[in-house]
Amino acid sequence: MSATTPENPRLHRWESVTGGFLTAAALLFLAAYAWPIIDPDLASPWPTVCRWVTWLAWAWFAVDYLVRLGLARHRRAFVRTNLVDLAVIVLPLLRPLRLLRLVTLLHALNRHAGQSLRGRVVVFVVGATGLLMFVAALAVLDAERGHPDGNIDGFGDAIWWAFATVTTVGYGDRFPVTVEGRAVAAGLMLTGIALLGVITATFASWLVERVQQIGEETESVTRSDLRALTEEVARLRALVAERTDAERAGADRTG
Repeated sequence: MSATTPENPRLHRWESVTGGFLTAAALLFLAAYAWPIIDPDLASPWPTVCRWVTWLAWAWFAVDYLVRLGLARHRRAFVRTNLVDLAVIVLPLLRPLRLLRLVTLLHALNRHAGQSLRGRVVVFVVGATGLLMFVAALAVLDAERGHPDGNIDGFGDAIWWAFATVTTVGYGDRFPVTVEGRAVAAGLMLTGIALLGVITATFASWLVERVQQIGEETESVTRSDLRALTEEVARLRALVAERTDAERAGADRTG
């Protein structure tokens, strides 16, 4: 995923203009991929419509990548730093591999996450976790449904399995038996552990920053109170000095 910089305003302008279209294409792809899996008895012509939508979404991803490549000033560096985007375009259209196109959705969301590093991390982690669970549930259901030894026959079973797996709970009441399903499970386990680590690190970072912020606020209040107390003591000293001078002047006159 490329990180645009002010040094390449044309690329930045393209990504700003197309970010919404990229998000829409990724969401349409997700819906078109999910619908026939969730409803295997989908009536004609909707399965064909879904296939066309996935192809059109792929075409938009390809156009976006090629345009960004053309606008990049250092194209070799662009390719090296956007290998996932390249994989989305050139990998064979096997069902598990084409799910990589949904990474583009995270890229689009990340564009609109603001300039805050933590904001980007939160958007990416929350989006990645939800998308990962949903897509893994679809993939494992697509692989397991109808298998004689399978125990994941509906989307409810699949999403429960994905939730138990990504949280590393692993109840064992639902598990894949096909090679494709187990490959999805392995990927979900590895990425789930990584995402949980990022969530923990982000929360710890926020907690440390919050404690520091409270400490700074307390220190600021203490300094303000000390300043006010110093000013009050100075006023009292001036008042005492004034009265002392007045008493001395009165004593001199009576003497």
